[in-house]
Amino acid sequence: MDIGTTTPAIVTGAGSGLGRGTARALAAKGAKVAVLDLNEEAGQAVADEIDGVFVRCDVSDSESVRQALGLAVEAIGTPRILVNCAGIVAGRKTISRGAAHDPALFQKVIAVNLIGSFNMASQVAQLMSEGDPLNADGERGLIVSTSSVAAFDGQIGQLAYSASKAAIAGMTLPMARDLAQTGIRVMTIAPGIFETPMLAGMPEEVQASLAAAVPFPSRLGTADEYAKLVVHIAENAMLNGETIRLDGAIRMAPK
Repeated sequence: MDIGTTTPAIVTGAGSGLGRGTARALAAKGAKVAVLDLNEEAGQAVADEIDGVFVRCDVSDSESVRQALGLAVEAIGTPRILVNCAGIVAGRKTISRGAAHDPALFQKVIAVNLIGSFNMASQVAQLMSEGDPLNADGERGLIVSTSSVAAFDGQIGQLAYSASKAAIAGMTLPMARDLAQTGIRVMTIAPGIFETPMLAGMPEEVQASLAAAVPFPSRLGTADEYAKLVVHIAENAMLNGETIRLDGAIRMAPK
């Protein structure tokens, strides 16, 4: 699809990290972006910067998603692009210090990362399906979700996170097949080690060690590089039903 002023886009987790980079990139192409985040201060700051609109949303709550989408549609119109970047990470082994993994923590990670992506994708897809085709292919929209290399190379202590990200990758093809008749494409990006707020909280020596583990380029990925791939996916209609690793060829060791 051609991204321009007639392209309403929604980005979750857009108050920081990959979501913020994506919101900026889409706005730079001319899209009108709805910035969805739980952090009102951060989300509003991004919306102000890109001349978009901020909507507070808890993606793990389907009713919050419904209300947020109502406000977003009112402000920017029927979405044509959805990028799911909202997510959390938690480290816990299956058994740690004699105790089993906290099921509440596992459920929380699944609720935000997986259920949140599903809530957004399913409800936005319904809205997209009611729109007119954008081009001769009959395309009506694009949904991009965020997985992780942890979906495939989960490390020690990444049980809940890896499970949530693997499930996101697993949803991609069946969702693309479900929505093919409506002209909605579905893609997933699986980033490697990227500069995000979660990583920024680690000691500098740890960040340097992680960067050195990337074969090439031997550095952390940036939000801009993630966003560039989102833009390319939007503009390349044959990309559908696939998960793309964006990782500098890294394969994660057990720990």
